[in-house]
Amino acid sequence: MIKLFKRWKWFLKADRLGPDMLATHLLSYFPERYKKICENKFAQFGDGAEFRSGAYAVTCSNIYLGNNVVIRPGSFLMADSKGRIYIEDDVLVGSGVHMYVANHRFNDVNVPIYYQGHTESKNITIKRGAWLGANVILLSGVTIGENSVVGAGSVVTKDVPPRCIVGGNPARIIRNLE
Repeated sequence: MIKLFKRWKWFLKADRLGPDMLATHLLSYFPERYKKICENKFAQFGDGAEFRSGAYAVTCSNIYLGNNVVIRPGSFLMADSKGRIYIEDDVLVGSGVHMYVANHRFNDVNVPIYYQGHTESKNITIKRGAWLGANVILLSGVTIGENSVVGAGSVVTKDVPPRCIVGGNPARIIRNLE
């Protein structure tokens, strides 16, 4: 029983959330309790923010969620010790969205990628009022502009200007919303 209690405490202290973190995942089905866990783990967890059951976050201490942010199930937010994820107020993140602040290196063709390490971490920022459709992928260093829409399944490799719709792989401007 003592071992079980120690493991439970480890889950509560770990700098990550998601279905692979059994104890905190079970608590995700109790919204008030899970909200307190999220407030303790994330660098910022704004009023009205929701990190839904089934979503993943790695290095929560470098992830900032503003007010009224919704992170839907299946999403994966991957920060690290140097790269942060900033999500401003009133942002909707669809199911299955992935965000990565770093990538694998692959510049030496004679060395397996496994051994080449990672690129320098760069922050991801999602400005106020944006909406990311289902299964969007945001790569390192990207900023999504205020009130912009990223279409479902898009791969965002470059900054998205404010008030526009982007889509595709790589994501391109489809139209401006002004």
